[in-house]
Amino acid sequence: MNNAFKGLLTALAAFDRVIGVVERLVIGGTVLLMALLMSVHVVGQLVFDRGIPGTYEVTEMLIVVMTFVGVSYAARHARHIRMSALYEQLRGRARKGLLMLICLGTAALMFYFAWKSGQYVIDIHDRGRVSSSLGLPMWIVYLALPAGFGLAGIQYLLTLARNALSPGIWRSFNERETYSDTPVHGGEMGGAGDDRV
Repeated sequence: MNNAFKGLLTALAAFDRVIGVVERLVIGGTVLLMALLMSVHVVGQLVFDRGIPGTYEVTEMLIVVMTFVGVSYAARHARHIRMSALYEQLRGRARKGLLMLICLGTAALMFYFAWKSGQYVIDIHDRGRVSSSLGLPMWIVYLALPAGFGLAGIQYLLTLARNALSPGIWRSFNERETYSDTPVHGGEMGGAGDDRV
């Protein structure tokens, strides 16, 4: 691999790390905030016979944020749902080519969803919708949709780039497919079933 490809992979890896930090902060922050909020609410109910107003509403909003940013997190760690009946039958370059095609198609779909959900956010903003208990503008909450879909699309493009620029088959930018990821046919390992490209 020449220096230009290595430099590109290094830049993509740095970009991927930045996205990873954002994902972890958002997902970890929403989980901690939900746990803290619900705990304080329950203690308030038990001790003072009065909880925090709007707790359930905020929890629902945090679940929306966590879910859609989680789409990108799942793609980063190759923990997304895969329909692999055809994929598992292929080996070598054919398998890598199909994975790259899947990454390209899924990235396009994620960017389309990001665009459509962005239009939805604009529509909610224009209508002035707010949450019932707190009066929080709902468009702020629903920004998680285009952000999550956009980040997922980027993850699939990063996986496509990794497979295009690196030897082997990569399920995500940082996770290489290994023998344990593929079914063994006929009880034999290695040989014709070797997936290294």
